[in-house]
Amino acid sequence: MADLIPFDDRDGVIWFDGEMVPWRDAQVHVLSHALHYASCVFEGERAYSGRIFKLSEHTERLFDSAAQLDMEIPYTPAEIDTACNELIKRQEIVDGYVRPVVWRGSEMMGVSAQAAKTHVAIATWPWPNLFGDDRLDSGIRMKTSKWRRPAPNTAPVKAKAAGLYMICTLSRHSVEPEGYDDALMLDWRGQVAESTGANIFLVQDGVIHTPTPDCFLDGITRRTVMALARERGHEVIERVIMPEGLAHADEVFLTGTAAEVTPVGEIDEHSYQIGPVTRQLMDDYEAAVRAGD
Repeated sequence: MADLIPFDDRDGVIWFDGEMVPWRDAQVHVLSHALHYASCVFEGERAYSGRIFKLSEHTERLFDSAAQLDMEIPYTPAEIDTACNELIKRQEIVDGYVRPVVWRGSEMMGVSAQAAKTHVAIATWPWPNLFGDDRLDSGIRMKTSKWRRPAPNTAPVKAKAAGLYMICTLSRHSVEPEGYDDALMLDWRGQVAESTGANIFLVQDGVIHTPTPDCFLDGITRRTVMALARERGHEVIERVIMPEGLAHADEVFLTGTAAEVTPVGEIDEHSYQIGPVTRQLMDDYEAAVRAGD
């Protein structure tokens, strides 16, 4: 942690409510509604070779997430797309991460926030794969978390909402001290759901299986990789996967904007090889993001 650079003390600019402001000046008040009541949604995007992959799809999801939290973004999707593109050029980002965020401000403090202003900011910075290049050697190690994805009638599970990531942070914090890279999350029924920030796929006898996204995000990278797999002639099945099904998988991998395509080498007592299907999809995804939308 000695070389850790705090995210509030960096050079450059951040797009903040329609203006490019110095990075260190992009601040919010401690009595902002979002800080106390989690009225915040965001996106995670990646730029490759100076182009943001699937930008319009990410922006569409940002607006959908905001609507689910009863927030109206005071810009058009086209304006947000333009701001993202202008920002990566201003920051000279070739390969990096882009984080649009929408939140309620400090006009009201209480559960109800009808009069709170909706703010929007966008930041970007260089960022390699979430798990690093070491993942290519043997895959990441995962352990099942005690925390579970909530039922659809208990939270806005289709929104990329900040509050839904609290249990993800707790899950990561519980397994990392034991040497694991990430946690596997089950849902409220005990079915396999996802990792803390990525979707999960199992390969068994050449067929690709993935949980039905009925209580977690149907990731943009997830959909991209499923399309790439089908182009290769692989059968892709969305279905219920129980934890005991992990024992029958030949390969396991994660997909996500930050994780890209990440092979999994271990989940609890189960071990996996980085097999041909995973390696092919890693290569295909890398080619796709470099080619652009």
